[in-house]
Amino acid sequence: MTRRNSAAARAAALRAGARKGLWRRFLSAVGVRTAGMRRADSAAARWEHGAVGEDVTAGLLAALGARGWAVRHDVRLRGRQFNVDHVAVSPCGTALVVLDTKNWHRGRTTTVTGGRVCCGTEDRHDQVEKVAKYAGLVSRALNLPGVVVWPLLVVHGSPVAGGHLEARVQGWEGPVYVLGPDRLLPTLAGAPRTTDARRAAAVVARVDSVLLPYTERS
Repeated sequence: MTRRNSAAARAAALRAGARKGLWRRFLSAVGVRTAGMRRADSAAARWEHGAVGEDVTAGLLAALGARGWAVRHDVRLRGRQFNVDHVAVSPCGTALVVLDTKNWHRGRTTTVTGGRVCCGTEDRHDQVEKVAKYAGLVSRALNLPGVVVWPLLVVHGSPVAGGHLEARVQGWEGPVYVLGPDRLLPTLAGAPRTTDARRAAAVVARVDSVLLPYTERS
């Protein structure tokens, strides 16, 4: 995967930052980790875990190119520090999907419990709220009447009950879709099969003018 993965870059930066300085580099070289190194390594491992899921999702989305979809990875809005993992524009030019990727505990099932998305007994609804917030910000920034924005959370590792869930978030009118990776392509491929190359190209051009490649110090 040649695309830049900000989660992997963050992990590498954490590890490198904890080993700055001659003495720390020497300790690392002889296999000794300071408390700061251990904390950095623990945080880096979590980012690396997420990076794996992002790369798998990117690989799946690559197959949509043959169907006329345009996909962008790891982008941000001007003036904003958060990154959007993936954005996909439909070939009909009437839909834009904002995707966030998560890699959750393989031994726990993702469900909607009491109206909230949970991984096993852990409440993860804040992640659903986050992708809905991103979708809202992207929609307003693009300002494209007639283009529907779908927020979608792709969960790796943890099996999603029934293959997909529809969650509700305050402030977002429609559902936020929570899918396992095996349901991602069938769901997006099931979008309207009509194509409008001119309209889709205009949406992609607008996306590329508003969403920028994400970097740690953007």
